[in-house]
Amino acid sequence: MRLDEPSWWYRPEGSGAIVRLLRPFGALYGWAVERRFERAEPYRSSLAVICIGNLTAGGTGKTPMVMQLGRILASKGQRPAFLTRGYGGRVKGPCWVDAQSSTADEVGDEALLLARVAPTMVSRDRAEGARAIEASGAASVIIMDDGLQNPSLHKDFTLALVDARRGIGNGAVFPAGPLRARLPFQLERVDAIVVNGPSEHSDDTALEWLAGLFRGPILTARPEPVGDIAWIRGTRLVAFAGIGHPERFFGLLEALGGKVVARVTLPDHHRYTEKDAARILALAASHDAIAVTTEKDFVRLASGSGSISELRARSRTLDIRLALDPRSTAQLEALLRPVIGAVPATR
Repeated sequence: MRLDEPSWWYRPEGSGAIVRLLRPFGALYGWAVERRFERAEPYRSSLAVICIGNLTAGGTGKTPMVMQLGRILASKGQRPAFLTRGYGGRVKGPCWVDAQSSTADEVGDEALLLARVAPTMVSRDRAEGARAIEASGAASVIIMDDGLQNPSLHKDFTLALVDARRGIGNGAVFPAGPLRARLPFQLERVDAIVVNGPSEHSDDTALEWLAGLFRGPILTARPEPVGDIAWIRGTRLVAFAGIGHPERFFGLLEALGGKVVARVTLPDHHRYTEKDAARILALAASHDAIAVTTEKDFVRLASGSGSISELRARSRTLDIRLALDPRSTAQLEALLRPVIGAVPATR
């Protein structure tokens, strides 16, 4: 569980006095989101815009899904460009991410990962970012990262990610729960949903309850390791992560045969300090273990010095991709064909 994400968000709906206390604030927050949509005049790009977002506050595997969609479109002859806010970075944009020289402090950790797959534009103003991509001639389609609740740019297709284990939590709107707006309001703006990972509940799966709420296509996917993973089996590990749902990462390490002797959980997009790094290094030394983290965390260590630099040098990473099952891949390609079919792949 993230340190900045309360555990009671994922208890049964209506449980706890604090949820009841915060529901009026959630109603106000949800109203503000809907009001933004009512007042917005979204910019319609000359390029197809595919949006991938979350119904809830993070931890669904959205960034790996964005990257995987970029690979899928590129394999079909398209030239995708990612459009992201650059959360955690100081650059407002519009500006292109340089995969070699940009830093997480500048553009955010997710933007650096996206830039490894396709050209990536950081822009707090999504409409301005779309215009900059159009003007560059670098793309035939825009993949908008985390824009479900952003009304400034017209979307031609919207895909929402849902974590199979956590679902929508207690069903309440932030801050009473994890929802970013009322669920019916969000589902009206979604064309398809991807459920990420297996559910813990065989008799009440995310697929089952979603089918009762959402009449569109529901696809399934799961995280899979990429590259050499033989080193993990039987190895003592100190696992550290500052991502939306670190338990998924820790669990995958154990499923691959790793012996996770210590877990360090940090807030999503956490900026590592000398104290953080020294603590993790000390844990690894005391447990005679190897420090291991996510690619997203690893890029945030790049600009550090001292203990942070040492932690980066001593850490290994587990690269993860979100793999759609074959049937879902075929479904998604069929859903996107009318969207990108009218857009030329070359220019």
